[in-house]
Amino acid sequence: MPNKLLTSLLLSGSLLLGASAAQADNCNHRGVLDDKFCDENKDLVADSPKDSSKWRDPSTLVFTYTPVEDPAVYKDAFYEFQKHLSDITGKKVIYYTVHSNAAEVEAIRSGRLHIAGFSTGPTGYAVNLGGYVPIAVKGTADAFQGYNLITITRKDSSIKTMEDLKGKMVAHTSASSNSGNLAPRALFPDLGITPDKDYTVKYSGKHDQSIMGVLAGDYDAAPVASDVFDRMVTGGRIKRDDFRIIYTSPRFPTSAFGYAHDLHPDLVNKIKQAFSSFRFPEKMKETFNGADRFYPITYKNDWAVIRDIAHATGTAYTKKGLKKLAEKDAAKAAKKRAKKLAAEAAKTNG
Repeated sequence: MPNKLLTSLLLSGSLLLGASAAQADNCNHRGVLDDKFCDENKDLVADSPKDSSKWRDPSTLVFTYTPVEDPAVYKDAFYEFQKHLSDITGKKVIYYTVHSNAAEVEAIRSGRLHIAGFSTGPTGYAVNLGGYVPIAVKGTADAFQGYNLITITRKDSSIKTMEDLKGKMVAHTSASSNSGNLAPRALFPDLGITPDKDYTVKYSGKHDQSIMGVLAGDYDAAPVASDVFDRMVTGGRIKRDDFRIIYTSPRFPTSAFGYAHDLHPDLVNKIKQAFSSFRFPEKMKETFNGADRFYPITYKNDWAVIRDIAHATGTAYTKKGLKKLAEKDAAKAAKKRAKKLAAEAAKTNG
């Protein structure tokens, strides 16, 4: 992103924070949303500002996708959609790479992001704290593309049931992840196994890192998203036969796609049109396990099970919760940098 454009976006985001404060004073219902937003129609997402002067109609739209795996892969995967979005809206569309869930939430909250895909768990933070309005997930003509929480071990491991996880080292992904942390904490106790009590939790940072860690023997097992696991198999990064799946959960919705609540209503209509009319090219279908379009959803109905899991695990989509998430992300990034430096030093000395 050019420096001038980035500076402009940062400034517009800062102005947005101050301007939106006045809106909060004239609100009859907010629900669990941050004080910056209003939800008078009670659909659980932020309403469009009542004051039309608060509607944003930027000349350049900024888009990103959740940093679940290698950001560069998804920048390429969404190239055709960005072009389609540009054609429909008549605006330039650029990709803004984020490296953590907390950073993506802060980007939508501050106004630096206009359209985004958030992974399942952090979607609640984006909605409550960032004024994010989810409208679609990947899918087909018949249904949205879901995924399962699966618990994996190495094929040659002695672990064959969930009870065998007792006393083991198990990789969770990150604090905000649905399938990588929240769902296991909500669902596993009913299976007779409680994270942190019956096994040691070690955060890997991402689903692919949990999977590769299990393969390398760094972890005894890991709960991960089935769609990430399947993509890694399809992409040749791992072999399915090297793993054993000892648990499969009910189906969850995949990453949510949506827009910032304060975009101009005419622009919002064009964004919705772009999502509903786009059909994935072959390469994109391969990347996303056969999904060929964006399937319409609502946060109120389709994210209910995810909110239930969050509540069951004591996760609150609040500023305090986001701060904790950011601190965990920062600690993981520092640890990753230290590991990289150590590896470089060892290579130099060797």
